Amino acid sequence: MSQQSLKEALSKTVKGIQDNPVMSRVVFEAQTALVEDVRCTGNVRNFAPIVVDEPPELGGQDKGANPVELLLVSLGACQEIMYSAMASMMGIRLDEVKVNLKGSLDLKGLFGMDPAIPPGYQKITYETTLKSPASEEELRKLVEAVESHCPVLDTLVRPIEVTGRVTINSVTVAA
Repeated sequence: MSQQSLKEALSKTVKGIQDNPVMSRVVFEAQTALVEDVRCTGNVRNFAPIVVDEPPELGGQDKGANPVELLLVSLGACQEIMYSAMASMMGIRLDEVKVNLKGSLDLKGLFGMDPAIPPGYQKITYETTLKSPASEEELRKLVEAVESHCPVLDTLVRPIEVTGRVTINSVTVAA
C-alpha cells in the first residue's frame, strides 16, 4: 500500500468515526490453547496460528517466541505502524522505521522465590530509528504524535482494568 493509499484508508476511517462516533468503539479478540508442555498456539481472526513457546531453560522447546518477547514485539510493531500511519496523515515520507526493544525481568518473581519481586517486566526500554528527508521539526511533531497515541505503549504505561475468570470442569470459579 502506498503512503497515499494509506492516508486515504485512514482518512476514510476518521471520517466514518466523525459521522458516526459509535464506530470508534472496537473490540479485538484472541484465543489461545496449551498444546504441549509450555507450547501454546494463539489465534487471531483468520490468520495462521501463532506458536508461543519458551526456551529450554524455561521448560520449552524454543519453537516460538515466548509471551514476554511477544509483548516487546507488540510494542515495537505498534510503534512502527503508528509512525507509518501518522506520517502518511502528516505528509511525511519515511524511508525506514526500526525499533529495538529490551525487557528486564527477574526470574525469582516468575518462580515465586521472592514475594517482593514482581513476575513481569520491571523495565522496558526501546530505541526507535527513523530515516526520512523531512525536517527535524516535522519529525519531532511526528514523534510526539506517535508517543502520545500508540495504543500498546498507552496500555503498558497506564493502569487498565483487566478482568478474568477461570472455569474448572465446567464450573466457573473466581480468578
